[in-house]
Amino acid sequence: MKSAIPEPVSRLTEAFARLPGVGPKTASRLTFYLLRAPDDIGLTLAGALRDLKAETRFCSQCFNITVEDPCGLCGDGGRDRSVIAVVEEPLDVLALERTGSYGGLYHVLHGAISPVNNIGPDELRIRELLRRAEAPELRELIIATNPGMEGDATAMYIEGSLAGRGLRITRLARGLPVGGDLEYVDPVTLTRALLGRSETP
Repeated sequence: MKSAIPEPVSRLTEAFARLPGVGPKTASRLTFYLLRAPDDIGLTLAGALRDLKAETRFCSQCFNITVEDPCGLCGDGGRDRSVIAVVEEPLDVLALERTGSYGGLYHVLHGAISPVNNIGPDELRIRELLRRAEAPELRELIIATNPGMEGDATAMYIEGSLAGRGLRITRLARGLPVGGDLEYVDPVTLTRALLGRSETP
């Protein structure tokens, strides 16, 4: 018995449903919206998706997403090169940049240590961070991982790996909600957390 839904429609619906935060109903609504929408909307979306995969890459220095290497932040001579904020994801860079109160460099780990999900230090960009920590101009490393078990485990691993190097290691102040993600924190709270950062124990 044939399906009532054509195969291209079900294939796009299944593709949308694999995206985070998109359930089956939303996936169906998006698919049927694109079916009814003017052709230029669907073609623009298809082109943007193609360009996203073809043109973006990771910066060879901070591992943020970029179209040029080094990225605009690493290539900005006006940024403070004596401090690096270590974040889990590229969205966290955007969150810190929105505050307007941080002018240093970044290092994106692309995740956090999570034994439950089989993610250890070797699956993250920690090795590259340890190499960057050897730069003579570096004075401070701000560990800006998300508050919670995985973020704390990642921070502790980094702190232990850099112990004895004479590098100032700080964490964002605990004004951030435990279990929350930086990308959802409002700029005022994030600014206060940056200004109130403290030495690691």
